[in-house]
Amino acid sequence: MSNTVVNLTDTLFAEKDGSKFATLKDKLIRSYAGKDRQAVIASLVRYAREGQLLHWRGYLMADIVRLVAPGESVWRPFFEWAVTQPPLAYWAVDGLLATAGRDAYPILLVLALNGDRSTEQRAKAIKSLAMYSRQPFDRELPGDPGYWKPEQLRLTELQAWQEQGYPDGAGYAPPQVHPSLLHPGNDFEKLMARLDKQLEKKRRKNRDHANPSDWLTVADEKDMAYIRERWTLPEVYLIFLQYYSPLKVTLTGPHFTEGLSLYGAHELAERQGGYAYNGISGEPLADWPSHLLVIGDDGADPYCLDLSAIKDGDAPVLMALHGQGDWDFEVYAESFTELIQELVKG
Repeated sequence: MSNTVVNLTDTLFAEKDGSKFATLKDKLIRSYAGKDRQAVIASLVRYAREGQLLHWRGYLMADIVRLVAPGESVWRPFFEWAVTQPPLAYWAVDGLLATAGRDAYPILLVLALNGDRSTEQRAKAIKSLAMYSRQPFDRELPGDPGYWKPEQLRLTELQAWQEQGYPDGAGYAPPQVHPSLLHPGNDFEKLMARLDKQLEKKRRKNRDHANPSDWLTVADEKDMAYIRERWTLPEVYLIFLQYYSPLKVTLTGPHFTEGLSLYGAHELAERQGGYAYNGISGEPLADWPSHLLVIGDDGADPYCLDLSAIKDGDAPVLMALHGQGDWDFEVYAESFTELIQELVKG
């Protein structure tokens, strides 16, 4: 361990202010993780065991897990200890799987089945086991195990899996996509294929196949039938919803605050709540223009199709800021096609 890492580590251990500690910790990682990663890990591991800022012991676990390489068994004993410590256990689960692989299964089963541990910790163990083993213990549950409820922990399935010798599962099939994303023909299909290429880069980073995101999917025909009955939509947008329905798609750009979340066919009607109608009572909101359909939002700022201005199978996209008292809409794109073109450009 170099003197500079030692000195910074000593300063870290002496610091009593949480904000200053965070700055020092980030400096340690930024400055030395690239050239002396093991020393940085050792420093953070020691703090997680002995540091005086108790809440920071837990916060450091995520950094430690990111720094440890898969199969680095030298850190396995630390993670085996950490999963037994409630303040450290949440992220220690992933560290143990990274360093011990399948050998971590029995230890994490003990955590998952322990009724004295918090639901969040038990759920995290189950979620990570599901992702690592490709078993569907996390099916139809939130991607964040912090939102799981005790009755949603599939303990019987876990015990059966244990009795079977921890076999690998088949994983989840990817969402159904339209063939034109791979073999586009007309200009709009080519535009959709370009958009999907952008989303594919984000999909590669998402290991949670139980909760897929950043997909353009084929819509359920029941959803499309409801949409056609409720609204008269421009043909371009209908095609988009039917064949390229967004599944948890948020696109960033210089004009967006949080990113533009595009709505899919399954959620389109529900997402009008808070804009066109009261989301609780269902009563229409008098200040909302009836010809505007919200197709996405940027941090609750609505982006809408102007259904009163449909022309040549397309319609303008308007946007407004929320929380201003009155809706003051402006044209964001002359057509839905133009909106997608801008999103593809980034």
